[in-house]
Amino acid sequence: MNATTSTVTATHGPAVIPGPPALAFLPNVWHFWFLASMGSAPVMRAFHVASQPQPTKDDVAFEQRLGEPDVTAALLVLSSLVSFAAALGGSAVYRRYFQRIRSAGFVTPDHVARKRWIRGVVTTVGDADNFRLYHTPAFGWRGPFKFRRVPTTTRELKDETIHIRMAGADAPEASHFGNEAQPFSAEALAWLHERVAGRTVRCQILKYDQYGRIVARPIVAARRWWPWPRYCVPLEMVREGWAAVYEGVGAVYGEEGKEAYLAAQAEAQAARRGIWQKGTSIETPAEYKKRHRAVAEAKLEMEEAEPEPEPTLLERILPSAILPSRKARKQN
Repeated sequence: MNATTSTVTATHGPAVIPGPPALAFLPNVWHFWFLASMGSAPVMRAFHVASQPQPTKDDVAFEQRLGEPDVTAALLVLSSLVSFAAALGGSAVYRRYFQRIRSAGFVTPDHVARKRWIRGVVTTVGDADNFRLYHTPAFGWRGPFKFRRVPTTTRELKDETIHIRMAGADAPEASHFGNEAQPFSAEALAWLHERVAGRTVRCQILKYDQYGRIVARPIVAARRWWPWPRYCVPLEMVREGWAAVYEGVGAVYGEEGKEAYLAAQAEAQAARRGIWQKGTSIETPAEYKKRHRAVAEAKLEMEEAEPEPEPTLLERILPSAILPSRKARKQN
């Protein structure tokens, strides 16, 4: 018999087990040692798995749901995005069609850049080439379904109207700051008042001017209670002879263009209408303003060049905060 092999005879037959002779009588222990020598990790893993509780049907179903896409969360995200887009779109529609522009200060650079059209009611005509417009957006201001109204009192209209300067037209100047009125200024004012006062006018915003007014191209219906046909108010005023073409710095004319205004003025001059009744050799509104501006500047230069008189005894004693100089008192 070999030294490294032991033979065990049993009732059911012989069994040969390789290994140390001292462990021949312990077949179960030797079997465990043999499996462990092949690698302890599978044994321990099998033992760990066998010791864990088996998952129930509910656990399996829950794990399957975890692996599936969450349709509810996706719908929630989608509805949030749709609501956000609807809110943005609704805000844009409100600003474009429903929000009222209270005054010239509420006209944005975007309105000017897009040359936006606005509609409103003319509340006052202050001069022959400008007026006040109460903006009436959307609906409800007129007709059988009227539920909004245009204010009529001075208190209600305070800071609620847009000061419109008509583009392209330069009407005769009324008396301002002690200066005399130009000839036909009252007639020109009456012409404009008859055509726009209290009426609904559409204005295309073109720019701001140096006085904070909105230079616009106003369009009005030829008939008071019928929307068509419409005409451009300043162009028609030039054609009727109650205004000259404005050609100052930064002049704008709208889609008609300067050529249309010059042609209308030439037509009025040839027919001797309005301010051209006595011919073309008149002082135009631009020349009138230039003359009075030069007089005012010359007067200011003379006052600045005037030497300061010797102060009186009272002026020497009292400080200037209490008793201003004679020049300051004279200017006030």
